[in-house]
Amino acid sequence: MTALWLFTVFVVQTSLSVASGPGSGPGSGPGSGPGPVFTNHWAVRIAGGQKQADRIAAKYGYINFGQIGSLEGHYHFHHSRVVRRAPYSLKGPHSFIHMDPQVDWAEQQVVKHRVKRDAQRDPSFINFNDPKWSNMWYIHCNDKNSRCHSEMNILAAWQRGYTGKRVVVTILDDGIERNHPDLAQNYDHLASYDINGNDHDPTPRYDSRNENMHGTRCAGEVAAVANNSHCTVGVAYNAHIGGIRMLDGDVTDLVEAKSLGIRPDYIDIYSASWGPKDDGKTVDGPGLLTKQAFEQGIKKGRKGLGSIFVWASGNGGRQGDHCSCDGYTSSIYTISISSTTENGNKPWYLEVCSSIIATTYSSGEFNERNIITTDLRQLCTDGHTGTSVSAPIVAGIVALALEANLLLTWRDVQHLLVKTSRPVHLKADDWKTNAAGLRVSHLYGFGLVDAEAMVLEATKWRTVPPQHTCSQMPVRRNRYIHAGRSLNSSLTTSGCSEEPEQHVDYLEHVVVKVLIAHPRRGDMEINLISPSGTTSQLLAKRLFDSSNEGFRNWEFMTVHFWGERSQGLWTLEIVDTPSKQRNPELLGNLKEWTLILYGTSQNPYQPLSAQQSRSSMLEVTAPGETPELKEEDEYNGPCHSECGDQGCDGPDTEHCLNCVHFSLGSLKSGRTCVSHCPLGHYGDIASRRCRRCYKGCEGCVGLSASNCLSCRKGLYLNALNSSCIHTCPQGYFADERMTCVPECTNGTFFHVEEMTCSPCHSSCRTCTGPGKEQCIQCAEGFLQQEWRCVQICTPGFYAAEAAGVPHKMCHRCEESCLGCSGPGKTCTKCKEGYNLVGRTCIINASCNNADEAFCEMVKSNRLCEKRLYRQFCCRTCPMNG
Repeated sequence: MTALWLFTVFVVQTSLSVASGPGSGPGSGPGSGPGPVFTNHWAVRIAGGQKQADRIAAKYGYINFGQIGSLEGHYHFHHSRVVRRAPYSLKGPHSFIHMDPQVDWAEQQVVKHRVKRDAQRDPSFINFNDPKWSNMWYIHCNDKNSRCHSEMNILAAWQRGYTGKRVVVTILDDGIERNHPDLAQNYDHLASYDINGNDHDPTPRYDSRNENMHGTRCAGEVAAVANNSHCTVGVAYNAHIGGIRMLDGDVTDLVEAKSLGIRPDYIDIYSASWGPKDDGKTVDGPGLLTKQAFEQGIKKGRKGLGSIFVWASGNGGRQGDHCSCDGYTSSIYTISISSTTENGNKPWYLEVCSSIIATTYSSGEFNERNIITTDLRQLCTDGHTGTSVSAPIVAGIVALALEANLLLTWRDVQHLLVKTSRPVHLKADDWKTNAAGLRVSHLYGFGLVDAEAMVLEATKWRTVPPQHTCSQMPVRRNRYIHAGRSLNSSLTTSGCSEEPEQHVDYLEHVVVKVLIAHPRRGDMEINLISPSGTTSQLLAKRLFDSSNEGFRNWEFMTVHFWGERSQGLWTLEIVDTPSKQRNPELLGNLKEWTLILYGTSQNPYQPLSAQQSRSSMLEVTAPGETPELKEEDEYNGPCHSECGDQGCDGPDTEHCLNCVHFSLGSLKSGRTCVSHCPLGHYGDIASRRCRRCYKGCEGCVGLSASNCLSCRKGLYLNALNSSCIHTCPQGYFADERMTCVPECTNGTFFHVEEMTCSPCHSSCRTCTGPGKEQCIQCAEGFLQQEWRCVQICTPGFYAAEAAGVPHKMCHRCEESCLGCSGPGKTCTKCKEGYNLVGRTCIINASCNNADEAFCEMVKSNRLCEKRLYRQFCCRTCPMNG
């Protein structure tokens, strides 16, 4: 009896905990669709490591799928005997895991609605599909009949030698077609994973509607191969490109966190063109695990420099959506990217908000040109649309900047975008200049990205000072929001100047966290006014948002005060304008709000140099007098994070008395502490010094000529002895990484890790790897069918010659055919629900004569050959042969 009572209590408690979990936030209120859908996957936090997690999983009938991305102590459990998707949390013996004393925390995963951010085309849209280089107007100018619109200066960055070499970008989406001719050469399996299928192959799932083409299109924008006579050229055409397949299945907090934590020390840039529904009524963002994954990424990714997360701002413009209600694009850890048309107009799909940092070109009206990229089934397209286009373009431009300076931190990259993006010809009514002199708009952020300016700034960039955070809350009291009126709430801050570790003087991101009750959320507009008088709109009215949920500790973020000073009076303004008749007795209520300032205690662009700090030690004296040494005040402020245990005599890296990681430079030129040694140097662990590589080496592990890992421009890496040479030896050729690799014969491929020619799969004549789906050409006796070599075509395909291929290929039959003998109307067997009429498959319900006299006339006039007439007269026409 006691055990039954305990289990009943547990069921009630866990049900309540689920009800207050991630699915019950603002996004689950009215207008946000049906209730939560519970999966048979759990996120569990267990101390004691993998073996302990395996033991507890087995104890309750779960399978441990391993650690969730880079979140230590968090594991992905799956229970095969629990319903895969259910409207409520099913209880049973597996539920006792929540009561296990060795389980710190467990949460059943709930499906999150995520949509890909390509804009749906207007049916009347005229398709200008031309995959030629000459039509890539957004990269170079080659059209003398129209105004030049290549202000993104990508070509100019290439001309300076930056093409994304050694930078790794991955696309978080529905998979990428890794064998696409424009992607295969740059595809990186180490930057790829299939979260949906729990394997290492991110190839999308194919269907007749090509629903999973989104990731392949984004990947082509970043790193499509140049000069291979196929389709298009990527912005960073020498970058490594990978794909995380995670959108083609149930998207949960666990799935998102796992995706963001794949190889954070190897992958430099994560590009995402998806998010919550862009329906103008949803308020949703990252769950608990995904928030932790973002934080882990910026703290530990890229060996402490921070992972770069690039996000599409959203396509809900037609629904009056506002991207401040999307917790992904309004995170300080993501780079939120907007779109403009060829002529600098606001696209119909564009959402506006204060978190947008920069903008690229994308699709527009029917008379404006589009962006060309790769598509499924080895094709190319100009049908990729919306802000989905813009995020990958910026990911590619950031790759160019990282090639110019691999030591850029995640915040350095955001500073570079703020500093180099320009308004140019972008049309908006709200362009303003903030108190730091920066032009900014809620439509376009700081303007159109400029690739050349990015790489030039990156080459001479100096890491910005450490990020500080200052939080302040006004006196807590209820403030009622009356319909048709505005409410102002103010607070004065010193930027936490009394706390050196929190002091924010120069602003970066500003976040306002609010707790607001309101009878109709979409009627509110929220503005924030800085001490300098700059106004930023945190939220615009949303016509379709009729939720009465208000905002429960929701964080609005703005970049419009970037570079301004923090001290002074900040004012939060809430305007309530009813769009529909409301009960006047139901008032809104601002229960509390918090101002969170992110930034630095010193000017990030004018740091005090070591020479300047020491120059104050000497007093200026009259001629002939002996200069008298002036006693300098001892420095008592915080040291840079790269300074070691001996302290510092100033706030910057050149003021360190010793270093945590490495010292770069000499006594003559001045030394500075760095976390990683730059190109042309290697880290000497014993002395903690960055030492120069041998002449010609760009990357190395030691001083000698045989310690090279990569070579300077114009030289090739000899993998036989790790040296840099001018020409590859006989029997070797230079690959895209400028490494001399052996010329492998048919039936073999070059294995990068083993540096040898390894055998292809037995079905392949030539290949890119050992798998049966990595064939380029098929072996004798095999046919190629959708990336695989098979001995016989599967149902729904027929064997036939293909242009440019030395063997036959399996081609797809017409959609309604289950079997056919060739192209066109040659069906031999129909899918369920169809009848075979002649050699065409007709829907069962349509196999009735329209009118006997009419059909006899069709037959006598030999019109049965026409598919339309056969469909109307399917009983009469077969007798005509």
